[in-house]
Amino acid sequence: MSKTVFFSVVIPTYNRLPILEKCLRALESQKLSKSSLITGYEVVLVDDGSTDDTLDWLAAHKEEFPHLRCFEQDHAGPAAARNLGVNKAVGDTIIFIDSDLVVLPNFLEAHAVALVQGREKLGNDKCFTYGAVINTSNFNNPTSEPYKITDFSAAFFATGNVAISKHWLEQAGLFDIGFQLYGWEDLELGVRLKNLGLKLIKCPEAVGYHWHPPFSLAEIPTLIDKEIQRGRMGILFYQKHPTWEVKMMIQMTVFHRLLWGILTLNGLLNERTMSPFLQWLINLGKPQLALEIARIFLNWYNVKAVYQAYTEIH
Repeated sequence: MSKTVFFSVVIPTYNRLPILEKCLRALESQKLSKSSLITGYEVVLVDDGSTDDTLDWLAAHKEEFPHLRCFEQDHAGPAAARNLGVNKAVGDTIIFIDSDLVVLPNFLEAHAVALVQGREKLGNDKCFTYGAVINTSNFNNPTSEPYKITDFSAAFFATGNVAISKHWLEQAGLFDIGFQLYGWEDLELGVRLKNLGLKLIKCPEAVGYHWHPPFSLAEIPTLIDKEIQRGRMGILFYQKHPTWEVKMMIQMTVFHRLLWGILTLNGLLNERTMSPFLQWLINLGKPQLALEIARIFLNWYNVKAVYQAYTEIH
């Protein structure tokens, strides 16, 4: 069992050029110690049919990104893009991040140390490391954001910041490209990895800062659409793995229906009735708090979409 790693950082991207530039520069600025367990690394970027001149910009600046290899596909979603990235990767270990994630200089080193220590402890490589993801709307200095309780994730396998041996991904069958709408393709692969016996190792030292614009009311229709898509994809997830655990994850239980029905007063608290209050919070300079409150009625859309999609197939 190897005590060193060669990383392939696989990144799908779609119309994210301004933050993608920060993402790629952070990966070029990695600090590797003299005794590093990393024998080398590459960045495998898959452009998913961007229309914002991402590829032209990268071609014009390619000498600034010596670790970068670019591939492109027609717009087919992140699952297909990550699969292409894994297939093109030369590394023995894959790191998945998103193209709006900006990492710290010790990011790769932290994943490598945690992975090798985990393998030694287990006596095999049936493990993957899961770094920390901190949400921020600070574009100029994303890595200055402090950790917040809302940044906590209980997910087993999420592609925002994970490192895993390439052969386990291949053995599990990679991402299911049937997940063509928003949501669940990474957690569904996580179920298959768990069934293969892989263990999760938390690696809080490998920090990535996930940038998104400050919340505004104009975003609400897009966010509602995402929740409806997530509900529909949740049923695809459940069809593949009809377990109680997946039912809980996709919120297809009487408990979830009751809970979110009560919290929204059966839909009375919605994007129309809540807009003045949310705008007031935004005007106070608290867009993140406004978003967290909006998630109450957004999640009700998700729960309703789950049940509607389930009804349609039965």
